[in-house]
Amino acid sequence: LILIGGFVQLLAGFLAFRKYDHLGGAAFLTFSALWSSYGATRIIGHLVNVGAGSSEGFTAGSVAFLVLNAFLTVLASSFNVVLLCMTLVMELMTICFLLFTLENLPLPFEIAMLSIFSIICFYGATASLANCMFGKDLMMMGPPLFTAESSKKDTPDPPPCVCPRSHCTSGLRTIADLLNTGAVCGVPTDTVYALAASCKHPQAIEKVYRIKDRPQEKPICIFISNLDQLRAASPPISPLLWEFMENVYPGGIGCIIQKGEWLKKLGVGAGYSRVGTQDSIMIRVPDLTVLVHLIDMTGPLAITSANPSGEADSTHHDMVISRLGHKLEGVLCDGESDEVVASTVVNCTKIDESGITILREGCIPAGKVMQIFESLKNR
Repeated sequence: LILIGGFVQLLAGFLAFRKYDHLGGAAFLTFSALWSSYGATRIIGHLVNVGAGSSEGFTAGSVAFLVLNAFLTVLASSFNVVLLCMTLVMELMTICFLLFTLENLPLPFEIAMLSIFSIICFYGATASLANCMFGKDLMMMGPPLFTAESSKKDTPDPPPCVCPRSHCTSGLRTIADLLNTGAVCGVPTDTVYALAASCKHPQAIEKVYRIKDRPQEKPICIFISNLDQLRAASPPISPLLWEFMENVYPGGIGCIIQKGEWLKKLGVGAGYSRVGTQDSIMIRVPDLTVLVHLIDMTGPLAITSANPSGEADSTHHDMVISRLGHKLEGVLCDGESDEVVASTVVNCTKIDESGITILREGCIPAGKVMQIFESLKNR
């Protein structure tokens, strides 16, 4: 009976820990230890000479159980009635253990405590086992006596703009609808987070400049979803430049090429004069599925990094929301960005005459870009 009781308590403790009920697990393991210690000592105490002159260790142990169980009793009052009753009866059982080691334990008191303890332990262990095994409250454990009410101030403030998740189709449609109506939104890219505006809405591109405090002389690039879109627009691009773009797209390299009326065939529309410079435009095909799908829904997007001018790039949607969310209509949340720096910018306007020029080294090393170009040129 002693071994069975201790084993049941031990098993209930381990199951409670598996369910992340750390208090219940600690209580059951403590009860198992005390049950086994008390029972074994009570029955075979005469064999190990537990008497008035040799009981100091057992007495010290029972006092330690008293202190530990008193702490568990306080904690149990905030969990459930069964656990509270069990810790209270365990405190009386520990007193029995203490009196036994001092050879001053009344037999009726011991029998009464053992009976009550056995009933509560059996119910508590059985309820814990059943509830843990079936994942339901099949046997009632009772409500807590004390509950801590959370303050309303602890509830997080609502985001300053619409913040759908990128893995949801509805979230992608929400951001696409906003962009198509002239809004400015934060979006993930294959490098860092960016501000996006539809090229069909020049006023949205103007708003990007105001949001970032970006100098007007700094041009904004455009993103397209694939290179076939560029071919359909029939830009005056040399075979070498086509080959170079085929090798770097999609990816973290932006190519600056000659600007022309062909951009309107690409879908740039009314935003023609607000992207790039008067003579050139930087185009990039991102290597991020969610952004490619978004561009397919909106057409080419005017893109610039989602940070106030002169500050570090945003590498998580939370950074975009906290820094610029109050100025945006939406942020497409995609978690941590793939890179910590922006794309590499390559001037390809004179690729046939004098080659390419690295204007900004970003996530793709300049050496790798030059290696790609030299291999194509030699071929």
